[in-house]
Amino acid sequence: MSIIGIIPARMGSSRFPGKPLVKILGIPMIGHVYFRSKMSKILDEVYVATCDQEIFSYVESIGGRPIMTSGSNERCTDRVAEAVQKIETVTGKKVEILVNIQGDEPMVFPEMINQAVDPMLTDNSILVVNLMAPLKTLKEHEDPNEVKVVVDRNNYALYFSREPIPSWKKGATKVPMFKQVCIIPFRRNFLLKFSQLEPTPLEIVESVDMLRVIEHGYKVKMVVTDFETYSVDTPEDLRFVEEQMRNDPLLKFYSGVNM
Repeated sequence: MSIIGIIPARMGSSRFPGKPLVKILGIPMIGHVYFRSKMSKILDEVYVATCDQEIFSYVESIGGRPIMTSGSNERCTDRVAEAVQKIETVTGKKVEILVNIQGDEPMVFPEMINQAVDPMLTDNSILVVNLMAPLKTLKEHEDPNEVKVVVDRNNYALYFSREPIPSWKKGATKVPMFKQVCIIPFRRNFLLKFSQLEPTPLEIVESVDMLRVIEHGYKVKMVVTDFETYSVDTPEDLRFVEEQMRNDPLLKFYSGVNM
């Protein structure tokens, strides 16, 4: 089975312009994501999908595989869908599962990618998977940059929101509370179908791609991860993540690479 990772990245983030190339401990953030994703033994290859020459050139300079995509993609998942078709054309090989690994997850551990893909290897009915991690603080629960998710008894997503769900008003501390962790495996054909589906009202208002899946009647399988990671959405997040990564056990495996 052909399984690849694709990291979508662009310089024009509305919340933090230029963030893929901002440095964390001297290494551009996209470099952290790329090198750490490459450590996953389940992936045959890792690519960076971008519409920006600066990112393309940097990924080339570290020996990575950049794919230039259109600047008109509204959603990162649409960028990944375009990239996988270009990759198949270049390699002549059809991809079966591709893992969308967000470029603002510099603390990603390779085992997280394996955790996300595993359900698809044993259940052919699963079309898309997301990781989720426990929300640890009230601040995280109320942070609009953290996408919250509520699930059913079989860990399929019921809803995603940037608002604090579930509600704290009636003892929410007794209910598991989770945030989305953006490592998202798709079956290849479903990703291409997803990219052709009409964007949906809740997807747009919440700015969460997975709501397009749910609103069109499909299921998103959620998998709990115990790895403690934080994404970078703001300069404040960047400072926090840099402190968290100072003693990171994976840094020694790639910090000597020419950056």
